Amino acid sequence: MASHSVLLLATAVLAAVCTAASGCSPSDRAALLAFREALNEPYLGLFNSWTGANCCLNWYGVSCDATTGRVTDVNLRGESEDPIFEKSGRSGYMSGKLSPAICGVDTLTTLVVADWKDISGEIPPCVSILSSLRILDLIGNKLSGEIPADIGKLGRLTVLHLADNALTGKIPASITQLGSLKHLDLSNNRLSGKIPENFGSLGMLSRALLSRNRLTGSIPASVSKVYRLADLDLSMNRLTGSVPFELGRMPVLSTLNLDSNSFKGLIPSSLLSNPGMGILNLSRNGFEGTIPDVFGSHSYFMALDLSYNNLKGRVPGSLSAAKFIGHLDLSHNHLCGSIPLGSPFDHLEASSFSNNDCLCGNPLKTC
Repeated sequence: MASHSVLLLATAVLAAVCTAASGCSPSDRAALLAFREALNEPYLGLFNSWTGANCCLNWYGVSCDATTGRVTDVNLRGESEDPIFEKSGRSGYMSGKLSPAICGVDTLTTLVVADWKDISGEIPPCVSILSSLRILDLIGNKLSGEIPADIGKLGRLTVLHLADNALTGKIPASITQLGSLKHLDLSNNRLSGKIPENFGSLGMLSRALLSRNRLTGSIPASVSKVYRLADLDLSMNRLTGSVPFELGRMPVLSTLNLDSNSFKGLIPSSLLSNPGMGILNLSRNGFEGTIPDVFGSHSYFMALDLSYNNLKGRVPGSLSAAKFIGHLDLSHNHLCGSIPLGSPFDHLEASSFSNNDCLCGNPLKTC
């Protein structure tokens, strides 16, 4: 009995070795070839290498597990420093569609088909069954339709990049189930509806880029629970309401872009007093009241833009105590009074303060 078990084990090991040595699995090869058939890459000849029985050997953009011979990565990027691109002197161009045949490669951990400019059609809904997938990057194409409703089943996904396409519909509610997600980029699409209320469930998220869509509603309070979030961009949407005070209490949030929406109410003082905030853009909204006078030696803003709002009162004197203010724009408001003296005001141009009610002093006219 023991010798029989040893024989079975040896047979299994030998089969695995033979599979790895002879190339990728036939089913993976067939799936890749069907995927290729739906695409047209006319200039660089990238798919000319997709020949022969062993798709793990010199097939452009394809990587395999050395032990099992199964395909793990399909990495096709139209903007690349690969010598093929440099030699041709052009960026990539590809048309066609994303065939659901790719879902036959059920061991995929990386699927990148990015920056090809003219790949159209929908994202195959079956991508949600690729349970090992960690990176899904389809940025920079002409993909349309909705984000697959079951995207939340990809429990190992760390990167979801779908920006610069023509995707429509709502952000799927299931997206908040992606507990391993670190980078989310849905910017520059035609997404509508609200940001999911339990967005705060994305506890590992460090970057959320949702700009240039048609999102409505308010910022969910749960966003402030994403403690690892460093970069949040909700600009150029149709968001309304007030900005949660708790956003300014987030420990690592350093870049916050909320410009070109319809936010109203007061600017939360927490956003301006947060010592980690380096880029804050609240321009082109409907913020009212005065600018909170909460700056100090801890303040270090590479860019602070509050322009095109309905702010009143004076320019905060505490700005003079800031450690650094690189770019400051307070133009197109209803500010009044004298501009404080000293840094950072001595290096700013008049355009930083233009089109207010009655501001005066350097760099504007003398009071």
